Amino acid sequence: MTQAISHSQNLRKQAIAQHFASAFNYDYHATIQREICEQLIEQILEAEQFKILEIGAGTGQLTKLLAQNVDGDDIVINELAACQRDTLQAILPKATIIIGDAETLDFGQNFSLIISANAIQWFDEPLSLVDKAFFSLNSGGQLLFNTFSPKHFLQVKALTGQGLNYPSKDAWQARLIQAGFTQIQITTKRFDLSFADPMAVLKHMKLTGVSTNCPQKAFVWTKAKLAEFIKQYQAQFFNPNKPTEVILTYDALLISAIKP
Repeated sequence: MTQAISHSQNLRKQAIAQHFASAFNYDYHATIQREICEQLIEQILEAEQFKILEIGAGTGQLTKLLAQNVDGDDIVINELAACQRDTLQAILPKATIIIGDAETLDFGQNFSLIISANAIQWFDEPLSLVDKAFFSLNSGGQLLFNTFSPKHFLQVKALTGQGLNYPSKDAWQARLIQAGFTQIQITTKRFDLSFADPMAVLKHMKLTGVSTNCPQKAFVWTKAKLAEFIKQYQAQFFNPNKPTEVILTYDALLISAIKP
């Protein structure tokens, strides 16, 4: 019997959920996110799992791949935005869907796989995932997720001063070791996307649910700010292979670790 459970969220998390809910046609535009999901699936150590937890499922890009590639009778799917509940339940009808903030929820224990794609960077304290996952995994269980490095969206951050605070690869490594994880593997994947102009960059970010706002302070575009942004972006971040276009960098960290 399936369950759909909702939990309260703080105001910041509500704003994030609403922001992504308004990103229409996310799956069409989120090509890098989809590629990351595919790479995570390839790193799952066991195709048969005792109990699975997916954190921050969103529109179900990773959920669909789990349904196709992994056997598991006990599956828990977590998502922040309540509007995604029916979509996720349709992908995995037998799964328990828990709507709420993964940072504050108690998912229980004995998971053999905890997995997450393109979500952990939205945590108030991303590194807190490590201790939470260690508690919830069984012995031999795998933590597998991606996040992004401080170089992620470096062009936009350089020009606006806005963006999320991404822990470094070394910070993740240290936290995983401190928690007690073994067989730690952290892989960096860089993608440089080319766009016709800086406005196309901003449109892409909006269509994939990403804001240039940092969590604590709103960034307000004025006509003058936008004009300067466009000018500086074109001057500093043009595509060397196609100078009429500009680059936006995705810098992902793919992280796998085992609870001994």
